[in-house]
Amino acid sequence: MRFSYAEAMCDPSHYVPLARAAEEAGFDAFVIPDSICYPAHSDAKYPYTPDGAREFLEDKPFIEPFVLAGALAAVTTRLRFTTFVVKLPIRQPVLVAKQATSLAALSNGRFGFGVGLSPWPEDFAVTGTEWTTRGKRMDEMIAIVRGLSAGGWFEFHGRHYDVPRIKLCPVPSRPIPILIGGHSEAALRRAARLGDGWMHAGEGDGTALDRHLDRLAALRREYGRDREPFEVHAISLEGFSVDGVRRLEDRGVTDVIVGFRDPYTMRDTPLGPKLDLLRAFADNVIAAVR
Repeated sequence: MRFSYAEAMCDPSHYVPLARAAEEAGFDAFVIPDSICYPAHSDAKYPYTPDGAREFLEDKPFIEPFVLAGALAAVTTRLRFTTFVVKLPIRQPVLVAKQATSLAALSNGRFGFGVGLSPWPEDFAVTGTEWTTRGKRMDEMIAIVRGLSAGGWFEFHGRHYDVPRIKLCPVPSRPIPILIGGHSEAALRRAARLGDGWMHAGEGDGTALDRHLDRLAALRREYGRDREPFEVHAISLEGFSVDGVRRLEDRGVTDVIVGFRDPYTMRDTPLGPKLDLLRAFADNVIAAVR
């Protein structure tokens, strides 16, 4: 089992000391969220709060994920940085591929590319991208990012994107894992069909996670990919105990994501208590599991 530390919507000055402490304590990865803006007017509902409200997001700091991952990679040597998740269809695929390959090359492969759909129509409006074609465009974007990150000449001619024969330099020495986030049937199918893994956002109870895992397993068999390596990143209360971690591992979870405050409902806390909780978890759970 690998362990990922999660922090979001916090004082930006906390990120560097938290990343350094997570690496020293034995965490394997640091997950990084994505949000580009907060609209003045919106009728959209947030999928991860009970009432769909998102007012709590106003004035919460989000650092652009490729910028933050690069900064944290520069002050660490082992920790992996995983986006959780980049809203892929609101971006341009060749530019995303350039950002991802640059980050992976500079960090010596310490980058996991978690991607998903944005729930906000406003994100698409302000970036001049289409809302209704977001899923199909995301599929093409995954192919483009994967093709360009492999090195050598690559071209793509799809319904939504047309990329002439080009190549990027540098590219990482090993493939960038593309991890698909989301709980919908479409997201699970995309993960099973195209992804190197799946990222669970922590919705529901343990039985919901089990249902998703069962469905993923069935879909991977359907697509003939059940024997291929596949990462499963999950948020679960079971991840906070040794026995719980072992149960998650038995169910196919490869990476457990833990955080020590709920950014949706709790205000930011000082850096000191965050460091204490991070280190206590490492002593009580990570060290015991290993």
